[in-house]
Parts: sequence; C-alpha cells; structure tokens
Amino acid sequence: MIGDRQPGHRYLVLGICCLSLFIVGIDSTAVNLALPSIADDLHASPPQLQWVIDAYTLVLASLLMLAGSTGDRFGRRKVFQIGLVLFGIGSLLCSAAPTPELLIGARMLQAIGGSMLNPVAMSIITNTFRAPRERAQAIGVWGGVVGLSMALGPVIGGALVDIVGWRSIFWLNIPVVIAAVVLTTRYVPESRAERSRRLDPLAQLLVILLLASVIFAIIEGRSLGWTSTTVIGCFAAAATATVVLVIHESRRDEPLLDPRFFRSVPFTSAALSAILGFSALAGFLFLNTLYLQDVRGLTPLHAGLMTLPMAVATAVFAPLSGRIVGTRGPRLPMMLAGGGIGLSAALLMQVDTDTSLVYLGFAYLAFGIGFGLLNAPITNAAVSGMPREQAGVAAAIASTSRQVGSSLGVAVLPAIALANLDGPLAAGLPAASHAAWAVMLGCGIGLLVLAVAATSTPALRSRERVAAELGAA
Repeated sequence: MIGDRQPGHRYLVLGICCLSLFIVGIDSTAVNLALPSIADDLHASPPQLQWVIDAYTLVLASLLMLAGSTGDRFGRRKVFQIGLVLFGIGSLLCSAAPTPELLIGARMLQAIGGSMLNPVAMSIITNTFRAPRERAQAIGVWGGVVGLSMALGPVIGGALVDIVGWRSIFWLNIPVVIAAVVLTTRYVPESRAERSRRLDPLAQLLVILLLASVIFAIIEGRSLGWTSTTVIGCFAAAATATVVLVIHESRRDEPLLDPRFFRSVPFTSAALSAILGFSALAGFLFLNTLYLQDVRGLTPLHAGLMTLPMAVATAVFAPLSGRIVGTRGPRLPMMLAGGGIGLSAALLMQVDTDTSLVYLGFAYLAFGIGFGLLNAPITNAAVSGMPREQAGVAAAIASTSRQVGSSLGVAVLPAIALANLDGPLAAGLPAASHAAWAVMLGCGIGLLVLAVAATSTPALRSRERVAAELGAA
C-alpha cells in the first residue's frame, strides 16, 4: 500500500508531485510579464492578450473535475504522466507560435495536460499520507509550492523575457517535464480508487459551456457592446447551463460534480475562497504588468524584480501557513490572507503615474503575505472529511475553483479598468484601475468573512454529516 511505504519514499513522491506543479504554476503567471513583448512581436490586441491567459485557465477549469475522476478510475500515475507529456508538447508549440491565434491554441493544449496534473497530484498525495496530521502538513507543502511558483512566475518570466525573449518561458518547461516523467515512472506507485464513479459527459459539456460563455462575454463585452445579441446570448447560455447542470447532477447516482460536497460549509467556503483569492491574484498580475511596463516604462526584468516582495513573502508565509493549519487549524491563516490582500488593494487604490516604487513594494509585500497564507487552508478544507476514494474529485473541485477565479480575474478586473480608461493607456490606466482595485478589496473582505464562517461549530458539524453520508454511499 502507498501509505505503508517508508517516510523517505513518501516524501520523494511528494517532491515529484510538487516539481511538476511548480512549472505549471510558474508558467501560468510568468506569461503575464511577457504580454507586452507578445503584443509587439505577434501584433496581438488587448483582448487577444487576455485570451492568451484565459484560454489556458478556462480549459484547465473545464477539465479538472474530469481529470480527477479519470485518475481515480484508470490510474493516477498513468493520467499524471499523460498530463506531463501533453503539457510539454503544448509548451513546445507555444514557443514556436507565429501568430496570436496559434499561441492561444497551443495554450489550450497546455491546459489539457495541466488539467491532469493538479487534481491527480493532490489525490496521489492524499493517498500517500494517511495520518491526518501528516496529510495536513503534506497538503500545506503542496499548497505552498503552488502559491510560491505562481508568485515566482513574474520574477522568472521577467528575467527570461528580458534576457532571452518571451518564447524562453515555454522552453523552461521541457527539461522539467522530461525529468518528472522519468521520476514518476520510477518512484510513484500506481493507484486507483476502490470504487470510482462513472463518467458524466453531459455534465462535462455543461461545465465547458457555462465557463466559456461567461468568460467570452466578459472579455469581448467591451468591444462587442454589453447589450449586443452575442454578449446577452452568452450570459443566457451560461444561466441555462447552470440550471440544467444542477438538475442533471441532482438526479444522477454518480455525478461529475457531486452536490453533496457543497453541503459541507468548510468545503463550500474553500471553493469560494479559491475563487476570490485567485481572482485577486490574476487581476493583480495582469494590471500590474501593464502598469509597470506600459505606464512606468520598466523593462520586463525590472518589472519582474518589482514583484520580488510578493514572491519573497509568499515563499516565507506559504510553508508557515501549512504548519499553522496542521497545528492550529485554518481560521488564522485565512483571516490574515484576507487582510493582506485587502490591504494591498487599499494601497493600490491610491496609485498614480508617478507613485513611489517603495510604496508599490509595500503593496506587493502585503499581497504576497496574504496570498502565501491562502493556499494551505483552502486545500486542507477541500479534502478534509472526504473519503480517500473521492480525493481526486474533491481536490479537482477546489482546483477548478482556483482556475475559475483566475479566469474571472483576468476577465473582470482588466474589463473594469479598460471601461474606465480615458485617453491613452500609459496616461489613463492608473486612475482607471482604481475601480478594479476596489473589487480586489471586496475579495479580501470576502475572505475574512469566509474564514469565520468555515470554521464555526455549525460549519464543522456540516462537514461531519457530509463525510458520514459520502462514506456510507
């Protein structure tokens, strides 16, 4: 059994999973620093730049739940390796893309591979560390690595773009993918759920329709017109897909998206927290990239270095958050996460065209502290109380929430800023972005509220009831 292996071997499995997810996290945020260079090289429009980011997160969010249940059914190691290979091929195609359209298509292939990594890796970790305390600490390490990789992405991306070029961001993935495939073959044992659920293709199509319609409408709404037939039709399609999905899943014995999971208040709070936190991160990275390079005139390298306070804070506080969750529970790190993100937003609401770089550094530091503390309690709440047989699906829902948040952040916050833009981007973006930072402040406040709600006595009782119901199913 996986759980009976020697501790050193178990931590090696954890390291392999973290290595694979580290490059995915770096890739997802490093591309932000390359956006101005991609725009110049491929003549990409602002909506196309948004799609370079959101095509990846949208496909990822759409397929994560399918990938989690597929790993539980057909073998977690097998699905994990397939995901690595597809991610590597997609990275290679991204590096060679001659047009924005082909780059967006290659990013979608990357995302198909990436969707097989996150939930399956979490399922492997959950089934490797079976003692509750060890599992919480391992999940804390995993969550910290994910958060750290996303925070380091802009720094590494800025350096690569400035020194080598934007295509080098994707070259970085190839050797790591090869090493991860080899190490997985040698050290990660195959595992499956003792009882996995049947595939649910209709639900999968409805999830894709729901997410794609909403994101397309938000990104293209400014250019097409918010009252245009296309945009209104997309929102109507999303609403219809939501209703049909709820009805369909409630009638299935083995749904793709099990509604019973959401009867657990901590689980639902974790999903909502992931959406809020990652919306804040994605919007923060996108808008700050434009601000630092197009408004302040910094090079990609210098823009990346400006995010160092965020990266360092995340590196310090992510593992600390895992330890706190393992010993004291999730409430404290969750509240501090909301406070850090909210404080950063309040500081950014005062930014103009010549704001001190030291002031910006404090805003980035506050965000890094908040985001560093966020991942471990989210991940722990998502899988705590769930049967190990459904670990892949539970982790996939939490991961889907992260990617939905990222997609919404890239779509909503820039849309708000661009809608308020008066004049050229370089002169008008700072003032236009204040409304977007106000939305990020709302995300921070929401995290504070959810931190209290998720750890209340009634919330914990709801988790126990759901765990008993799922265990008996």
